[in-house]
Amino acid sequence: MKFIPLHKQALKTSALIILVLLLFVFITYELVGIDYDVFKILIFVFIFFISIYFIFKISVKQFIYKQLKKVYKSTLFEDEPSLNKDNLETDFEIFLERVKDFAQIKHQEIEKLHNRDDFRKEFLGNVSHELKTPIFTAQGYLLTLLDDDFDDKKLQKKYLERANKSMDRLNFIVKDLDMITKLESGMQLNFDSFNIINLITEVFELLEIKAAKKNIILTFDKIYESPILVKADKERIEQVLTNLISNAINYGKINGQTTISVVDHKLNSFVVHIIDNGIGIKETDLPRLYERFYRVDQSRSREQGGSGLGLAIVKHIIEAHQQEVFVKSTLGQGSSFSFSLNKVI
Repeated sequence: MKFIPLHKQALKTSALIILVLLLFVFITYELVGIDYDVFKILIFVFIFFISIYFIFKISVKQFIYKQLKKVYKSTLFEDEPSLNKDNLETDFEIFLERVKDFAQIKHQEIEKLHNRDDFRKEFLGNVSHELKTPIFTAQGYLLTLLDDDFDDKKLQKKYLERANKSMDRLNFIVKDLDMITKLESGMQLNFDSFNIINLITEVFELLEIKAAKKNIILTFDKIYESPILVKADKERIEQVLTNLISNAINYGKINGQTTISVVDHKLNSFVVHIIDNGIGIKETDLPRLYERFYRVDQSRSREQGGSGLGLAIVKHIIEAHQQEVFVKSTLGQGSSFSFSLNKVI
């Protein structure tokens, strides 16, 4: 935005007024037939022009000064700069730049609100869809069991088991939603010192039956003879490991392998890598992996079960520790999910 200097604007306005006045005087004198002295008229016009110029300039300067004071005293800006009537043009240019910056910030805030609204709508749609699936499934089995003509005891038990499985899935989704809500609102973490190798071993033991169904080997990249001590919330990090290793199994290939390694990251942190040789992820899907309910492969994700919130929970937990989470993947070759943790110093 280009500001026209005040003296130039005053000159243009004064010149226009004088030009109109001259035309009016000369036309009037000619029509009436009055003799006139051109030189005297020009002297008068020049004096009148100078007077108008200064009156206009001072009046406009005073008006702008008062208006700037009013704007700065309002809540539009956080501070009120010192204004100088003798340097008002510079002050006004600064004001225009501040208005431009203010408008840009507000535009970005509006865009952010639009994005949040779109995200909210998408999130509510996903929640509705995720909750409806187990509810309708359980409801279908229960309505069938309520039929008076349904007397097959063996089939009744089978339907009850399936209805119970659907309710377990519903409960799992609700628990994960509750976890996300608590993490976003600032869940308190219980920091403790523990050996991350022991914790990974415990998670391996919890998931070994699940891995055995696909003949997937859970292993370390090497033998860790010395403890690797980290400072974190042990329960939450166990959840992170469980979610990431479960995903590696779910999307791993039969007869595959999931390998864990713990390496130095910085002077004060380690990085835990969970590497699989599974189906991998498209590069275009990587930026959205941590979105709630985002599915890379809808059909396969439904088969694997889960709430669709696992990676979102992982990201929230790690960021709550003021740490980072990373992902690398090649379609058809496998994925590597990593996260950092503080060392015990």
